[in-house]
Amino acid sequence: MKVLIVYWSGTGNTEAMAQAAAQGVQAAGGEAELLPVAAAPAGLDGDVILMGCPAMGSEELEESEFEPWFAQVLPALAGKRVGLFGSYDWGDGEWMRAWQARVQEAGGIMIADGLICNNAPDARALAACEALGAAAARA
Repeated sequence: MKVLIVYWSGTGNTEAMAQAAAQGVQAAGGEAELLPVAAAPAGLDGDVILMGCPAMGSEELEESEFEPWFAQVLPALAGKRVGLFGSYDWGDGEWMRAWQARVQEAGGIMIADGLICNNAPDARALAACEALGAAAARA
């Protein structure tokens, strides 16, 4: 199973989550392709797509790199298995609920509810990211 993991990280928190998800994919026998959004292709080459982006502004996706890429690939999510993750510093996760709704409205199939952690991921959050990666490898 090939799992494409695309993320944007300003502080390293979401990058750490992405790396933990990739470890989970590999531990479950899958192939993980881990890319920062700036290097991500416009096409979605993977059996499962994991995307990571922190909450920015008033609980929104990062607007200069991630949001434009996501808007471009959104139509291609129809029928794809998708997982979402990201960190936040304030709010209650509204950005993740809105992001998940956009994926589902486009026809994406969520493999799990969006995974969030407050600020830097602790051991529990990293374990949850590894479990998300493992679930993606088995999806």
